[in-house]
Amino acid sequence: MPPAVIIPTYNESENIALLIGELHAFVPDLAIIVVDDNSPDGTGKILQELAARDARVFPLHRPAKLGLGTAHIAGMKFALSRSFEPILTMDADFSHAPRFVPAMLVAIPAYDLVIGSRYAPGGGTLHCTPARKALSRGANMFARTMLGLNATDTTAGFRAYRRVVLESIPLDEIVSNGYSFLIEMLYQCQKQGWKIGEVGIIFEDRRRGKSKISRQEIFKALGTVLRLFTEKGRLRSTLPSHNL
Repeated sequence: MPPAVIIPTYNESENIALLIGELHAFVPDLAIIVVDDNSPDGTGKILQELAARDARVFPLHRPAKLGLGTAHIAGMKFALSRSFEPILTMDADFSHAPRFVPAMLVAIPAYDLVIGSRYAPGGGTLHCTPARKALSRGANMFARTMLGLNATDTTAGFRAYRRVVLESIPLDEIVSNGYSFLIEMLYQCQKQGWKIGEVGIIFEDRRRGKSKISRQEIFKALGTVLRLFTEKGRLRSTLPSHNL
């Protein structure tokens, strides 16, 4: 079965064609599922033109900006309806470089989920401001501490999942959206006992276009971590105690 990658887009007309071209240069049989939220800059039209020429490109058009989390879920459901294995996710702005995809595909047979990590050996960041780096490290430390997550890069959207992992998670029950969706997916994978590995990547600040990260997204992520922490505590309190 060929691998597939899910790429959510909103106003990525400057990047999407170049990104797809680079991805296919590194992985020629890669199916590319692009979930576009009715981008006013014409991203959807570009995708239609690419898909008309290339059967490996699958555009999914949504009527409005509905959020990163639901875009991932839409792409995952589409990928699961086809014979794709494994199923990757990545951003459209070149912060996740296509050159790292082959390494993730090499690693996935040994794991159930592989994360392209800034903080694993060989990983790092490029062209990111000190404030952006501090925010990322702080968010990761907070999520890892509160939820007991083992991965070093809990907020990374550059991932490769085995089909069975996504099939085991009730995607429609995940209520978080935006970047907090990534934390909740990782939490669910670890809670179910899936084997999680990391591949070091160099995360680059976007080359073209504007960043989608807002203060609201940061607060949403904090709220998601606190909600999952509370859920984790409730689950622990319902476990039977055993007196030795």
